[in-house]
Amino acid sequence: MNETIDRNALLRSDVKKLGNILGEILVHHGGIELFNEVEAIREMAKKLRQEFDANIYQQLKEKIQQLEPPMRQNVIRAFSIYFHLINIAEQNHRIRRRKQYKLEEQKAQPFSIENAVAKVKDYKMPNAALQDVINDLSIELIITAHPTEATKRTVLEIQKRISTILQKLNSPAITELEHENLIENLYNEVTTLWQTDELRHRKPRVLDEVRNGLYYFDQTLFDVIPAVHEELELQLKNQINDFDWKVPNFLHFGSWIGGDRDGNPNVTPEITWQTLQMQRDLVIKKYNEAINDLMKRFSQSTTRIKVSESLLKSIDEEEHTYLTEEEKWPVTSEVYRRKFAIILKRLHEVGKSDLGYKNSEELIADLRLILESAESHQLQNKTLKSVRTLIRQVKLFGFHLVTLDIRNHSGEHEFAVNEILKAVNITKNYSELSEEEKVEILAEALGDPRPLLLFEEDYSQQTRNILKVFHLIRKAHKEFGKRSIEVYLISMTQSASDLLEVLLLAKEAGVYRLYADGTVESDINVAPLLETIDDLIAGPKIMKSLFEMDVYYNQLKAHNNHQEIMLGYSDGSKDGGTLTANWKLFKAQQEIHDMAKEFDIRLKFFHGRGGSLGRGGGSLNTSILSQPVETLGDGVKITEQGEVLSSRYLITDIAFRNLEQAASALLEGCVRVSSESQVEYFREKEWDLAMEEISKHSLKKYQSLVFGDPDFLTYFNQATPLKEIGALNIGSRPMSRKNSQQFEDLRAIPWVFAWTQSRHMLPAWYAAGTGLETFINQEPHHLEILQSMYQKWPFFRSTINNLQMALMKADMATAKQYLTLVQSPEIAERIYSNIYDEYQRTKKALLLISGNQELLDHVPNIKESVHRRNPYVDPLNFLQVYLIQKLRETDQPSEDLVTEVLLTINGVAAGLVNTG
Repeated sequence: MNETIDRNALLRSDVKKLGNILGEILVHHGGIELFNEVEAIREMAKKLRQEFDANIYQQLKEKIQQLEPPMRQNVIRAFSIYFHLINIAEQNHRIRRRKQYKLEEQKAQPFSIENAVAKVKDYKMPNAALQDVINDLSIELIITAHPTEATKRTVLEIQKRISTILQKLNSPAITELEHENLIENLYNEVTTLWQTDELRHRKPRVLDEVRNGLYYFDQTLFDVIPAVHEELELQLKNQINDFDWKVPNFLHFGSWIGGDRDGNPNVTPEITWQTLQMQRDLVIKKYNEAINDLMKRFSQSTTRIKVSESLLKSIDEEEHTYLTEEEKWPVTSEVYRRKFAIILKRLHEVGKSDLGYKNSEELIADLRLILESAESHQLQNKTLKSVRTLIRQVKLFGFHLVTLDIRNHSGEHEFAVNEILKAVNITKNYSELSEEEKVEILAEALGDPRPLLLFEEDYSQQTRNILKVFHLIRKAHKEFGKRSIEVYLISMTQSASDLLEVLLLAKEAGVYRLYADGTVESDINVAPLLETIDDLIAGPKIMKSLFEMDVYYNQLKAHNNHQEIMLGYSDGSKDGGTLTANWKLFKAQQEIHDMAKEFDIRLKFFHGRGGSLGRGGGSLNTSILSQPVETLGDGVKITEQGEVLSSRYLITDIAFRNLEQAASALLEGCVRVSSESQVEYFREKEWDLAMEEISKHSLKKYQSLVFGDPDFLTYFNQATPLKEIGALNIGSRPMSRKNSQQFEDLRAIPWVFAWTQSRHMLPAWYAAGTGLETFINQEPHHLEILQSMYQKWPFFRSTINNLQMALMKADMATAKQYLTLVQSPEIAERIYSNIYDEYQRTKKALLLISGNQELLDHVPNIKESVHRRNPYVDPLNFLQVYLIQKLRETDQPSEDLVTEVLLTINGVAAGLVNTG
């Protein structure tokens, strides 16, 4: 027990230090009155958490209601900023713990690459077989602009500077003067944080979101991604040293920002083109920085060393072609600097003139010339890591930086195809045809090399916009390379024709080409997005019908029999509840994987997970391990959304830790599957049957409330800050598709965000308890089955642990405060009682299955973090309810009142480390 206390003592010290600094700043800027108000509210909230007292509760409510501007806004900001400081302290502690494992405890940290290689070694797999597994590893992480990052970029940069100071203060080697300077800098940064406006005053534009995404590549990912590969190579050589290990680039990032059109009219072809240009500009800038750094260090002279003839020849030829006399390196004997001068000039001209590199392979060839020559005069067995790292970076990022996915709604494609077919008299109303008739017409059109398009003015603006996208893809491939855009995703895929329509549009733009001899070339991978419960169930049938079509076989053949399939966690959860959605997602993967094997087709499942638990969130390693184990070898693709970007990739050490967790989980999982002796890791039949039964009862319970109770939407709209979230300016995309008020058009993000703010956390756990309890009560041995599943099955363990986390972050007492916002007391009490009872039912079942005495006993650090935050989140929730009530009662609310509500939303989001 003492060991655990010692491990967190430094964290508590950091939290106290930052809290004291904030206290001094409050006194300086708001006087002792502000400090006393914050302390009084904090103490009352803390006492209520320890033991509920009706008198203290009433005093707290009265104190909050008595606050007046500007004091009220300052109190809200004080609690909000405290959460930002706690978040920084906890991230700093993660970095510290990682170093402690290495330096003090001298053991491999769980889910480190070092630990994974040690486990892999125990499997005693032949080295050649292990190399084959490594060659097939594939992780793609896709950053998205989903509007869940409530924290402004300016605030994130301040947080990063505070984190850097805390890390420097950790060092035992700093002098007293250095310590004083760091403390002074810490005061300055926290003061700046207090003096900075944390709210956005306008919605971000798409290109603002692009810049925000690129920030992480500029600051951390450009260097961290190659470092993860190098760490795996190092650990393999150190631990299994009788083999020449080669680690290919298995970890890639992609992006939706600037390419995701689904429900966002602001993402135009022009915006997508600008996005691709901005990505190229950044990667060229990073290469320039790296080359300039190498140029400073490669001062070797041919008067001291002998360089390769091929390098000398290339310099002699290229200096005349690419450089003016003024641009040439002035010292003839410094051949490496002469070559770097040529490289810099050619990089500068990329996309501008014929002097620039045509593709990144040409740059790699130049770097290899330098590497081979320079390593020839190095000490034996010593390599030039700096050049090798840059070569890996160029292979990873090319001249496009990241692959941009294009996404649009299936209905948009159908509309365009309907117009195109009508214009050439193939069918008058394509949209009204049966699925069989649609497939027949599309297959015939795809089997005919002749184009269908007439003049542009023959189509509506909507159809012309769709066609522009496909022409843009063709143009982008010529300008930025085919890796710039590889996948076209179709949201709300419900049938095989949805994919064929996209292929037809691609054919009209020359992205999919059929030649007279029947040969097919395709430059785009068409991927369905299965989102709703019904679509997940239908998924295997949809894919099987495609795999059986000759016309689709041509598409697969053009992509080496590879098919990508995206699975949506958000809409499935909104549609059927988190437990049912997770099971249907798991089952769809398993069934599609088994079916694809019959056709000899390799799949890649793309997991559309959100940052929050209600949208499939969780750590990367648990996300990977909770998938059907047999699908891991197909490769993994996962979205990284919203606030996840800053929490995972703002700080270099944290970014490395997150990526190594993902890499270690995938490596160990793939080796486990490939090792024939490990059959016990696969599921038992009774586990599948248990999940079917649990899912059935959970779905019924969920839908009886969400769709069966006519007053549920009233409760949701009134008992959460849904309407107010829309004013927070956190994304370029509207809150609902088509800007409608229908539940089915509401995006999953505001759905989750609103429930999170009101502390119901309903999307992350509701109806799970009914499913689990019903199954437990059916037979005496059923609880034992679930306990066994929890111990042995990563999917089920992850599901149960995520449910525990959701219940821990939810708070029914705080949620009850929001009932005062519901106009009908009868509706409020009835629906709240339903939710409360299900909460208690779920909690009881989770504790029985996990064997925990309290929620999250298995992760004491996280449990302590939630407990640390609750007394500070509670006042913000109380304030939020009071202020929303005032806001909704006023026809023309003051700007200050709106600002105060938005500040509470920001503060609660920071406190719970979650938005949507």
